[in-house]
Amino acid sequence: MSVDAYLNFNGNCREAVEFYADAFGTDKPQIMTFDDAPPHPDFTLPEEAKHLVMHARLNILGSNVMFSDVFPGMPFTVGNNVSLAAICESEDQLQSIYDKLKAGGKVVMELQETFWSKRYGQVEDRFGILWQLNLGDGGDMGAC
Repeated sequence: MSVDAYLNFNGNCREAVEFYADAFGTDKPQIMTFDDAPPHPDFTLPEEAKHLVMHARLNILGSNVMFSDVFPGMPFTVGNNVSLAAICESEDQLQSIYDKLKAGGKVVMELQETFWSKRYGQVEDRFGILWQLNLGDGGDMGAC
């Protein structure tokens, strides 16, 4: 079993998925657009929806993260109700991920020693997603 995060974007989902694939060194993402979905006989797909991402998924550090654009006309609210935690065993990889995520974003907490970790920090990336980056102890927490 796993807990997967699902992130919605307002027209820039493809850019976000490709950015995260690069930041975390994942396989090239498979992206399904609304136009790739089987047509519905009672619904004509609006032209502005055809190129938008209906679904994409990345395996990030052993967890699935799913992505989509909101359908045109649907409400979209950027919020701070989603954060994702990445636990790494390698300090070099932790630093690399931190550096890539902060590009165009903002550092909420610099990488630093805490009482629970040798290196921990928080970054809000350029898409408004909050990431908690933690150097693990090699136990059952997973690894980069």
